[in-house]
Amino acid sequence: MFDSLLAAIVMLLVVAAGFSAYKTRAIEQTYPNIGELTDIGGYRLNAVHLPRPTTADLPALVFIHGASGNLRDQFEAFAAPLSGRAEMLFVDRPGHGYSERGTAENALPSGQADAIAKLMDGRGIKSAIIIGHSFGGAIAAAFGMRHPEKTEGLLFLAPATHPWPGGVDWYYTLAAMPVFGWLFTQLFVIPIGLRRVDTGTLNIFHPNARPADYIMKTAPELVLRPQTFRNNAIDVVNLFAYVSTHATRYSEITAPTIIITGDSDDIVLEKLHSRGLARDIAGAELITIRNLGHKPDYVTTDVAIAAIERLAGQPRDLRILATQAEIRIAGLTGESSESSAGSQAVTTS
Repeated sequence: MFDSLLAAIVMLLVVAAGFSAYKTRAIEQTYPNIGELTDIGGYRLNAVHLPRPTTADLPALVFIHGASGNLRDQFEAFAAPLSGRAEMLFVDRPGHGYSERGTAENALPSGQADAIAKLMDGRGIKSAIIIGHSFGGAIAAAFGMRHPEKTEGLLFLAPATHPWPGGVDWYYTLAAMPVFGWLFTQLFVIPIGLRRVDTGTLNIFHPNARPADYIMKTAPELVLRPQTFRNNAIDVVNLFAYVSTHATRYSEITAPTIIITGDSDDIVLEKLHSRGLARDIAGAELITIRNLGHKPDYVTTDVAIAAIERLAGQPRDLRILATQAEIRIAGLTGESSESSAGSQAVTTS
């Protein structure tokens, strides 16, 4: 009886491992690498590099994606509307997308910021405006502190930068464990995760609508590959201790800074993170948009681009643009014009 049960368990594990390996290959075939790998000293980072066009009116731009993401997320949001205006670098963070993980330091935002700085050197980018979404905000902040000479400006989009209550989801904690985490990611993440991609991406956009082609264009399934998911989990688990230590140093940031956030973000609470950044970075400008969730890069792309222009020294009234975005969002969600007229777009410095 015991032998039969053991054999059945072993068979189930073999089938689960085989399915994960098969789906990993299928995911990579569906979403092949659109970037180019660059050796930055013992390991390679993947990125899409769009050289500076002759029509450029903006400095170089470096885009840093959030947790569970890859370079396609920011590429699909910004590459087309900024085409012809700037040199752009869309990065797969270490251990994400098609980038190699590299050294142990890359399990922290500081190490990933240093890796991106090395990639900029390899690509001949002396300095840039750094744009970080969500988890990428912690890396952007680290970049601003560690590489001020390379930082022309910082744009934070719904950033995760400060300690928060409640810890992290159980599956991140499990996946980050030395032995059980490896087993969990190798055997169970893909079959479970594939069933949650749709609802998960809908929740990230909530209360705003997710673009119908978002999944196909941005390849969120890449994070379900066992080693990538494990890297992502380790990043997330390490983040709390990291920001608890480093948030007190944000006052060291001297680069011009703009923060765009939504008051309806259920993923990263704006009152903790975005307001915290605005408080901690001298001269930072905070734009809070009513009824905006966790994806200002997609829902209010125009405001984000105007913020980039502002950081580049061009005159832009972000308050007016934020109010216009609120009216647009209200129309999409069916709110009355009377409700949107009492705009809660907030600009603080």
